[in-house]
Formats: sequence, structure tokens, C-alpha cells
Amino acid sequence: MNLVRLGVVLAALLPAGYADINGSSSAPSYTAAGIVNAATQIAGPLAPNTLGTLYGTNLAYTTRAAAVTDLVGGALPLSLDGVGITVGNLAANVLFISPGQINFVVPYSLTAGTVSVWVTRQGVAGPVVKMDLNATSPGLFPWTGNFAIASHLDGSLVSAASPASGGEIIVIFAAGLGRVTPDTTPGRLAQAAAIIAALPQFQILLAGAPCPPANVLYAGLAPGFSGLYQINLRLPAKLPPNPEIRLSIGDQISPAKINLAVQ
Repeated sequence: MNLVRLGVVLAALLPAGYADINGSSSAPSYTAAGIVNAATQIAGPLAPNTLGTLYGTNLAYTTRAAAVTDLVGGALPLSLDGVGITVGNLAANVLFISPGQINFVVPYSLTAGTVSVWVTRQGVAGPVVKMDLNATSPGLFPWTGNFAIASHLDGSLVSAASPASGGEIIVIFAAGLGRVTPDTTPGRLAQAAAIIAALPQFQILLAGAPCPPANVLYAGLAPGFSGLYQINLRLPAKLPPNPEIRLSIGDQISPAKINLAVQ
């Protein structure tokens, strides 16, 4: 995984500015409305293997992201500094903790329905809240200028300063595309390609028009990450400048007003 792309995706998950708390004995506090898709930052149904974010207060005493030394058998840890999150009675893998935010991966083995979620900080549990799961919950990561995070094949970012061109193959990063074939191990950093199971229903809309299915060269796990997906897309030869881009799987569609930097 190109280090530029890695840094950008992680930065998109970790908004700037945190304030640590010092020794507070208050229990973790949050509501269901504060559990969002990490890509879209919208509450509502998530999906198995989705990058999620939980916002609240008194969630942790420290602020830090999972490091290589925290990996267990090639998977993200189930807790950081004694802070963990349970989703559907399964411990979720954790990417990041702070007093106000936890980033986690929805356990892969869960299925659509309503699940219970709670945070535990060093043995002190927060409230049990309910969260809905769909099979998929597609979302794109917005970046500067509300452009979707994508890269050229050389690993450099697709941006207003370096837009893509018609006919070019680019890599788009996404969350919430659901189960894959072959199945993945929960929380494990992907080591090989694994195609989304919902590929027959998957569409990419550019300026409202679906891209030809043959232009989607790959849609599956992003190697080197857990809970992150990549789409290798050959852009149509003719496109309007900076078209809106949306991902569609059945009746699930990513939010509007995210654009792709295209000249």
C-alpha cells in the first residue's frame, strides 16, 4: 500500500483536535446517534466489516491509534489501553481511541438486523445502545474540496491539482461494501484480493449515469487494511469536469455531493 494513500485515508478517519481527560471516573457516555459510518460520518445502518466511528465522552484516558506492535496475528487489537467496543456480543477490532472518539471495524461475521453496542473503558462499561445493520452500507471518504479519496495508478492522489482523465484507470477507496469472496478474518489486515459478494448489484454512478460494469476492474478489500475497500475503475472516455460520484448496491447508495476530480 502506497504510504501517501495510507496517510490520507487514516487522516480522513481522524479529525484534527483532541482533548485528553485526566483520571475521570465517569463511565463512557454516548448514544446510538453518535455511531456513524467512518466514511460518510452519517448515523444509520452500518454493515459487517464497515469502518465505524463512535463519538461520545469519557471513552478513554488516552489518545492513540493502533500501531504495528498492537497487531495480534496480523489483526487489529480488540482493545487499546483497556478500551474496547462490543458489537452484537462480539468484541470489535479497534483502530483508534480518544476521550471523544473510537474508530472500530464492525465484526465481519454479523448479519443484517439490530445489534447491541457498548464501550468498556478499563472495566467500566457505558450504556448498551441499539444499532441497525444492513448487508452493505456504501460510503466514500471525502477529502479537500469534498472530493472522494482516490489515487492514480502510481499511488499519487487524484485531486484538483492532479485530476484524473477520461479513460484513465484509478483506485477509489470506500467503506461498507459488505462481505467478500473468499471470506476474510475479522479485523485482519487484508493480504490478498477478495471481491465483494454484492458485485452483481454494484454500480458506480458518475454525474448520475452508471459506469459500464466492465469498467469496474476490481471491487474488494484494500490490501494492507482492515475494513477498507478499493475499487479499480476505468473511467469512461467522456466525462463532465468533477462529476458527482456515488456507489450503489441494491437500494443502498452512498451520500450525494461527493465529487471526483476529473479534468
